[in-house]
Amino acid sequence: MDFSNLVPVPVLLPLLGAGITLVLARHPKWQRIVSGSTLGLVAAFALILCLAADAQGPIVLWVGAWPDGLGIVLVADRLSALLVLVSSIVTALVVIFPSRRDIADSADGAPVSVFHPTFLVLTAGVANAFLAGDLFNLFVGFEMLLFSSYVLIMLGATKERVRAGSTYVIVSVVSSTLFLLALSIVYGATGTVSFAQLPERLAELDPGMQLTIQLLLLVVFGIKAAVFPLQAWLPDSYPTAPASVTAVFAGLLTKVGVFAIIRLQTLLFPESPLTDLLLVVAILTMVLGILGALAQGEIKRLLSFTLVSHIGYMLLGIALGTEQGLAGAIFYIVHHILVQTALFIVVGLIERVGGSTSLARLGGLASVPLLAVLYLLPALNLGGIPPLSGFLGKVALMDAALETGTPLAVLSVVAGVATSLLTLIAVIRVWQRAFWQDRGEDDERVHSLRVLPRIWVVAASTLVAITVALTALAGPLTDYAQRASVDIMGGAYQIAVEEAMP
Repeated sequence: MDFSNLVPVPVLLPLLGAGITLVLARHPKWQRIVSGSTLGLVAAFALILCLAADAQGPIVLWVGAWPDGLGIVLVADRLSALLVLVSSIVTALVVIFPSRRDIADSADGAPVSVFHPTFLVLTAGVANAFLAGDLFNLFVGFEMLLFSSYVLIMLGATKERVRAGSTYVIVSVVSSTLFLLALSIVYGATGTVSFAQLPERLAELDPGMQLTIQLLLLVVFGIKAAVFPLQAWLPDSYPTAPASVTAVFAGLLTKVGVFAIIRLQTLLFPESPLTDLLLVVAILTMVLGILGALAQGEIKRLLSFTLVSHIGYMLLGIALGTEQGLAGAIFYIVHHILVQTALFIVVGLIERVGGSTSLARLGGLASVPLLAVLYLLPALNLGGIPPLSGFLGKVALMDAALETGTPLAVLSVVAGVATSLLTLIAVIRVWQRAFWQDRGEDDERVHSLRVLPRIWVVAASTLVAITVALTALAGPLTDYAQRASVDIMGGAYQIAVEEAMP
């Protein structure tokens, strides 16, 4: 069965939904229904694509299909199809959470009519970036999600959000400009931007030019992934947005940057893994990120620093340049998207129930047992407690590092173990102070889940249950990640695109 016509669906459906929700601007209830239905449909189509890519190999669609390979190529291989599926599940659940208070554009609480259209365009941009078969379409995907994120991060236009959003916009514009510069250099030097054609043509360039292009693209994607030393913008930008927006940003947007680094290192420059350089960056990202987390007294900022820190694990797997390392990185990306999103959503619930996300002002939340469980499970998972998926992902990455046996690889294992322990200390500190420390004598509030819409509790519980189920599904997911890694390293992507070329 030919599934190629399904490849653009995760991009087109959200764009169609965005148009409909824009028309329904004065009907927020119908906007929510359209958004939820659209994202649910995208998740269903993404599942079909994922199963088809696993069974048949990379699925390719040439949009336009002009002679000599001209046109827009979309590719759903095992890696991109898996990430489209996970991202669609996350966005379908998160879209339930935005409240009128979170996305109000004025003091009287009038809902921002652009939230749902913008959220759907962001979803389309993420899917387009994952499915892009060339550098230019990847750039388009980045711009779609960035323009949407500019709006979402400043919703409500409070002074704090505008300040943090301004930093985010400036950094994003700089990275986009560098990306455009890199695109022009690549096209000028090779005459193409296709992922399938570039490896051969890049290999014909002067080694100095090859290294320049590779490093320039690494800087661009490193800014988007928030790796050291390009991560400073993230902890200031994400915590100020509404909890649901922060959850999607933290769970997904940095992973698009990590995904782009995978494409860069495995498709465009497979003979230049830059292992030592990337391992040093991975170690510094892990260690400095988690040290920053330990210094925080506000939960969203603390989680933002752990987000930076755990990007280091994914970079470690990519840096090794082996099938085992890449498979470990793919597993860890899936785990981290789900766990980090769940944690930010639960922190949103903590803020509503406890009235703050500052550790100095929280306390006594253990009187709400369900909230305590919803926090503790993904927190322990992030910290790498056995047998949860966080532990399994870290073990896979460290096995891959030890297999290479180089001093830097061994040092990265030491850094990974230390980061895991420090992560556990950071999240348990939140658990101890927010849930178990005594409240002030003048604090007479009664903590209860009744202040939350019931559907929020159901959706958060579902998301946390998925993170736990990931442990039970670790075997099949590991096998899938291994097959995806073999495909990528074996050149299946290029072969499929060249065979489908008009």
